[in-house]
Amino acid sequence: MKKNSVWFDGKFMPLKSVRVPLLTHGLHYGSGVFEGVRCYQTPAGPAVFRIKEHIDRLFNSAAAIEMKFPYSRAEIVRAAKELIRKNNLQECYIRPLIFYGEKMGLSPLGAPVHFAIAAWPWEKYLNHDRIRVHVSKFIRLHPDTAVMTAKITGYYFNSILASLDAHAHRADEAVLLDANGCIAEGPGENIFFVKGKTLVTPKPGMILAGITRDSIIKIAKDSGLKVVERNIKPGELGRFDEAFLTGTAAEITNISQIDRVIYSRKPKVSRELAKAFSEAIHGKIKKYRPWLDFVNK
Repeated sequence: MKKNSVWFDGKFMPLKSVRVPLLTHGLHYGSGVFEGVRCYQTPAGPAVFRIKEHIDRLFNSAAAIEMKFPYSRAEIVRAAKELIRKNNLQECYIRPLIFYGEKMGLSPLGAPVHFAIAAWPWEKYLNHDRIRVHVSKFIRLHPDTAVMTAKITGYYFNSILASLDAHAHRADEAVLLDANGCIAEGPGENIFFVKGKTLVTPKPGMILAGITRDSIIKIAKDSGLKVVERNIKPGELGRFDEAFLTGTAAEITNISQIDRVIYSRKPKVSRELAKAFSEAIHGKIKKYRPWLDFVNK
């Protein structure tokens, strides 16, 4: 197989061979669900980070829009690992995507369901040491308008608008407020703030509580840090020492400033967490090895 192989509807094939009809429901109406997963090199070979949690969330997202398909969680994990082997990848980003197929009209019921997995080398998103962030004029989707625990493709136009808004303000990334005017999250990342030995992060409910977010909370608590999940008003931003984003694509990305609020040039806590996270994902910390699913086992 060539190094650009994908898994599509139960078969491995070259990426260039995949064809999606123009009148695909997911293309027109955003009726798809997806995950972003990373594979890292470790002393025992490549390993996928928390893939079972990602696939559980993928299945839950699919259930939110009544998708049915003939694959089990275990089959999807095996397919992802086999794809990594076929493409001879040591470190990569993995994108499972399920979408409704050829049908027009808002209701997707009765449309075929397609399941794809792609994997490719991809550097850390927002690949800068520290970034500038802008509080967007666009708010996060209201929880009464969407299933906040699902990663549905159509939701991400909200994120696209916020990203474009940030770029218009010459910032690297956006942060969105929620419907109550509190800090929610980035377009594709969760956000943390540091005050002394305490991490403060928006509580679940108005945000997608990410798997990397959960990992950082566990690492922080294991390191003796206090973690507080609560509403954060924009007027509080200047009270914190540090700020950073977390996500599968972004990993841990330090924030230098949010609009006119400037954070420490030496963000000790977030850099220590980033170091511990890097060691964990590369299999160097024994207690976190259960997070890793080794490709060659």
